[in-house]
Amino acid sequence: MTYKTVKVEKGRGGWGIPLLITPVPGKDKISSITGGGINPVAQKIAELSGGTAIDGFRHPVADGEVACAVIDCGGTCRLGILPSKNILTININGGGPSGPFAKFIKEGLYVSGVRVENVSLAEKQTGGEK
Repeated sequence: MTYKTVKVEKGRGGWGIPLLITPVPGKDKISSITGGGINPVAQKIAELSGGTAIDGFRHPVADGEVACAVIDCGGTCRLGILPSKNILTININGGGPSGPFAKFIKEGLYVSGVRVENVSLAEKQTGGEK
């Protein structure tokens, strides 16, 4: 079985260019850091990609194991901390770069306003082996 590449696009009122997420062995966790279990966006990314959705609050993993993180930050903390670590970050809230971490919130690394309907299989697959 292989991993698949998933495209995540900004949603209504969102910011950023589409992210392409391809889990690889050892870096296949879809970390949901939303405070309410596994967010439906994280679950859809995991289902389509073959990655593993986890509740990042209850079961944190090392940064190096995270293929992407789904957050619900309307402020500035998680919004910029994860991109500062080069972790692909999907915010279910809208909004673009702001606050003290704004310099880390870059297109190709961060997208916002994401809903389940903004997640799909990418046309070109670059998936690796499980």
